[in-house]
This record gives sequence, C-alpha cells and structure tokens, in this order.
Amino acid sequence: MKLGFIGTGNMAGAIMGGIIQNEIFKPEEIIGSDISETGRQKVRETYGIQVTGDNREAAAAEVIVLSVKPQYYAETIAEIKDCVREDQLVITIAPGKTLAWLEEQFGKAVKIVRTMPNTPALVGVGMTAACVNEYVTEEEKAYALKILGSFGKVEVVAESLIDSVVAVSGSAPAYVFMFIEAMADAAVAEGMPRPQAYQFAAQAVYGSAKMVLETGKHPGELKDMVCSPAGTTIEAVAVLEERGFRSAVIEAMRVCAETSRTM
Repeated sequence: MKLGFIGTGNMAGAIMGGIIQNEIFKPEEIIGSDISETGRQKVRETYGIQVTGDNREAAAAEVIVLSVKPQYYAETIAEIKDCVREDQLVITIAPGKTLAWLEEQFGKAVKIVRTMPNTPALVGVGMTAACVNEYVTEEEKAYALKILGSFGKVEVVAESLIDSVVAVSGSAPAYVFMFIEAMADAAVAEGMPRPQAYQFAAQAVYGSAKMVLETGKHPGELKDMVCSPAGTTIEAVAVLEERGFRSAVIEAMRVCAETSRTM
C-alpha cells in the first residue's frame, strides 16, 4: 500500500476524497484502519479503499496519516512504532502534538510531517499548514506537500506558528458557520425562507473571502468600499463594533490557540 490512514473520521475522509479526486493515489493504493466497523465501512463504501481493523497493517504503507483524535496519539504510536520504518513518511494532523513529542513517542528517527488541515478539505478548498522534522528530505517534503495540496491550499510554516494556525484556520470554519447561521436567522426574521437565507448568507461569505484572496486588497479597504456614507452597511457595522464583534473573535482565537498549546 502507498497510503495508510490510521483513523477514518471526517478529516481522514476529506483527505482521502481530495487525494483520489486529484489522482494522487488510486483507491486500491489506500488502506484505512479504524476500531469502528461503522467507520471502516463508511470510507470503504464512499471512497472504495481497503480497510482493516489492524492499525499495524495500515502502518505498513509508504506514507502513514495519523488521523486519530489527539488523546489517542500516545497509545496509537505505541501500538505501531515497531512497525514504522526509517524510509516511511508519517503525517500527523493533531493539535498540540509537537515534532519533539512525536519523535519521543516513536523513540527513534522517524520522518514526520506535522500538519493542521481544516474541514473545508471536504469540498476541496481546505487550508493546511505543514512543518517537517530534520529527517525529512526536500524531495520528501515536496511529495508530502503534493499530497496535502490535493484537497486545498497548503503552506509551510514554522512549528511555532501551528497553534496560531489552529485558531485562524483549523477551528475557524466553526466560527464562520456560526456567522452564516446567525445571518440566516436574521434573514428568516425578516421574512426570507430558511433555505434561501442560508444560500444568500453562505454565498456572501464565499464571495467576500474570494475578494480578499483574489484582489490582494486589505480587508478593511474592502469593508470601506461597501460602507457608503449614511448608508445601511455602516449602520450595521456600527452595531457590530458596539457589541464587540472584533474583540469577541480575537478572544475566541486566543483561547483556541492556548488550548491547542496545552493539549
């Protein structure tokens, strides 16, 4: 096997989908292990990959993706570490688990790519940060980035920034979904049917994000372009400022990053 997933939850499924859709690997080249038979069946039926209940079988692949929850990393690594070879790449997606900690758990020289993806990978527009340890060659790093880039954008960052990435990208979809839901609720209160309200709110967020990415303009400048003198938008912005919209987001992200550091 070329690619082995240990853990087949939502994030693993998102990564599998992007990899298969972009023909980085064929389904028959991928194996996923999970303690849950339901989880195994779901990814087998959805993506056509091979599945197993034995983590050590998945750990025999050329590239291993550790996609279990952070609290299970220590016991999972203890289970597979004797199977991991020096020529394999291990990709991790757990917040709080540093390269040094991971190396200590394996107890030997292992090529590790620490990453932080997010759930928009499910629709091919994920944002992933990556950093590698000293054992990963430039060629291997490029190979890992090719895999990670198959389900969205990927950037190499200093490991010291990973906790910031968790706050600004990894956990951020939840904030955005809450914002969309709140806007839709307000539209419903104004008489709009709920399905239509979600469509308008989500498309507004999508289009706004696209403008930031494609115009290169500062978000504040783009905001000012919408705020006509004595207009509707500036009144809405004034209420958001009065209610502490910015400070609430900043504080939420601060707590998120701190939680990531202590996991």
